[in-house]
Parts: sequence; C-alpha cells; structure tokens
Amino acid sequence: MEMAENALLRFHGVDKIYRRGGEELHVLAGLDLTVGEGEFLALMGPSGCGKSTILNLAGGLDTPDAGTVTFGQDELGALSDSERAAWRSRNVGFIFQAYNLIPVLTARQNVALPLLLTPLNGRERKEQAERALRIVGLGDRMEHFPNQLSGGQEQRVAIARALATDPRLLLADEPTGDLDANSAKDILDLLQRLNRENGKTIVMVTHDPSAAERAHRTLKLDKGRLVQSLGAGH
Repeated sequence: MEMAENALLRFHGVDKIYRRGGEELHVLAGLDLTVGEGEFLALMGPSGCGKSTILNLAGGLDTPDAGTVTFGQDELGALSDSERAAWRSRNVGFIFQAYNLIPVLTARQNVALPLLLTPLNGRERKEQAERALRIVGLGDRMEHFPNQLSGGQEQRVAIARALATDPRLLLADEPTGDLDANSAKDILDLLQRLNRENGKTIVMVTHDPSAAERAHRTLKLDKGRLVQSLGAGH
C-alpha cells in the first residue's frame, strides 16, 4: 500500500515525555509514522514502549512535546482543547480492552452516547445507534443490558459505539485482550470487515501475533522508537 499520496495520519519527529516527580520518562523519541487512508495497521512491542501513547496522540487525547501529528490537513497540536474535542467526535472512534459500557443502559443507549455531542435529535440518534448495532451483528440485542451479553457481544457493542458517529479512524487498544479465542476471532473478523467493506482506517495495539496478522502492516516499537516493520498479513 502506497501511503505517501493517501496519508490520513502522519507523525513527524514526535517526542512525548511524561514527568513523574523529578523524573522524565521519554516515551516517544523522534517518531515518524504514516498511516494511509483505509489502512489496517497493528502496533506491537513490550509494555511501556509507547504503543498506547501513539493511540492517545492519534486520537487527540494528548499532544506531542515536540514534532507534529497531522490528520488530513489538521495539525492536532495546533487545535485548542475544545477544537480538538470537536474534531475527535467527528473523526475518531475508540475501542478498548475494557468495554467501558454503562451497566444501567441498554446496548442501544450505550451506542447512542457519543451522539449526544452531535446536532442529531433523539429519533436520529436512535436510528444511527441501531444502524451501528446492525453493522456489528447485534440487531437482535439492542434492548439487552451489558450483563445480559457475553464478553464478545459486549465488545461488539463497544465497537458499535465507536462506529456511531461514522468516524474515519478507529483506534483499538488490545481489543481482544479479555476475550476467549473464539470471541477474539469474531472481533478480529469484524474489524477486518469494517476495514475492507466500510473503508475504516484502523490502528490496533496488540500483544497477540495472530491478531496482528489480520492487519495490512505491523510495526514493532521498543523504547519509543520503531525497530521493525513487517509486511502485509494479507
């Protein structure tokens, strides 16, 4: 995949430093990374190497200490906090290892939550949430509460919530980490389908080599630097 011409996300010379007490922890050091529109990228590496920090920067949850993170024509570090929040609500969906569902809300109500930040009215939010649940294969579970669902179904609800605003970019942090092998396979199948059929750009952090094989490309990090790039799994 040639990414220079259709780049969606670019990191250029990115440093990220966390300060704890009097100590400085250099999590990313001069990182250069380009993610193409429609790419499925996996990030691997030991704990603390900077993988989740990359997701936080890509999603505008954090800003670099040096260098730039650019999404399309937008340099994220140049946006104010409120501008970045509005950008994020339009363009990014987050999928976590923990599903982060609200137990007293139904699947449909959980999925509709991000839509409260949009101009949609109640009926439109309901329709969009139902559409997202159908995409992930849970059209028959819309009124179920999280405790009435399996772990794999809960993660599907979480993915539907990430899809609710029809974002261009999905950021997945260990999305199969809490699932058994069969449920993990189903979630990876779903992510592949969202990439192939719905054109979603996906950046996934994983420790699981079999999960990384689903991606077009796998990058390995160590101590804040890219140390290896593996070719397409498909």
